Amino acid sequence: MMRLDKYLSEMGEGTRSEVKKYIRQGMVTVDGVPAKKPEEKVDETCQTVCINGRKIGYEKFEYYMLNKPQGVVSATVDNHDKTVVELIESRRQKDLFPVGRLDKDTEGLLLITNDGETAHRLLAPNKHVDKVYYAKIQGRVTEETVRKFSEGLNIGRDEFAKPSKLHILKADEKSEIELTIQEGKFHQVKRMFHAVGMEVIYLKRLSMGTLVLDPSLKPGEYRPLEVNEVKKLC
Repeated sequence: MMRLDKYLSEMGEGTRSEVKKYIRQGMVTVDGVPAKKPEEKVDETCQTVCINGRKIGYEKFEYYMLNKPQGVVSATVDNHDKTVVELIESRRQKDLFPVGRLDKDTEGLLLITNDGETAHRLLAPNKHVDKVYYAKIQGRVTEETVRKFSEGLNIGRDEFAKPSKLHILKADEKSEIELTIQEGKFHQVKRMFHAVGMEVIYLKRLSMGTLVLDPSLKPGEYRPLEVNEVKKLC
C-alpha cells in the first residue's frame, strides 16, 4: 500500500504538490470512486487509479534498452558531461541507473533500469553473463591472438582477464572482430588488445546476456524492453 500522491508522482504525473491539486479538484479516481485525500492509501498491485478517466498503471521497475552514443558517460549524474540517464526522456522513476558502464567513447547496448536485483545478477562475476562486443582494431588479428585470448591475459596493474572468445571478422592492417567476455574490468577490451600490441579504434557492445541490441536503434535512441525481454532477464 502506498499514498495516492506518491503513486501519481512516481508515475510521472507531476510533483507532489501538483498531484495533490488534481486530487482536491476531483480529477483522480480509485476504482471508479473520486479520491478525497492525497494521503489516501492504494494497493498498487490491484487497484485502478485514473486521472480524468485516463488509467495510470503503476510500474515499480522500468527497463530501457539504450544504444549508447559516443560522448555520453555511463553515470546518473556528472558535472561536465551528459549522462546516459538524461537520454531517457520518457523515464518516470527517478532512481534509474545504467547496468554496468561503457567508456565515454564506446557505443552500443546499455540497460537502464531501477531494478537493483537484476542489475546485480547481470554484473556479478560468478553469474558468468556473456557480453559481446564488436570492435575495429589497429593491427592484424591472427589465430595466435585468438589463442592468447582463449587462455587469458595479463592486462596490467596486476590484473588478469579471464579466458574469452575472440572471433575474427576481418584480418588486415585494420582488423574487425567480435569478442565475448564475462567480466567488466576498467577499459577491459582496450587493455586486452593493448596487451597483445594492438589498439582498439572503435568499440560497440552488441549484447549482454539474453539482451541483444535492437538494430533499429540509432546511437542515442532507446526503447522500453518488451515483456519477453524482461522475463528473460529476470
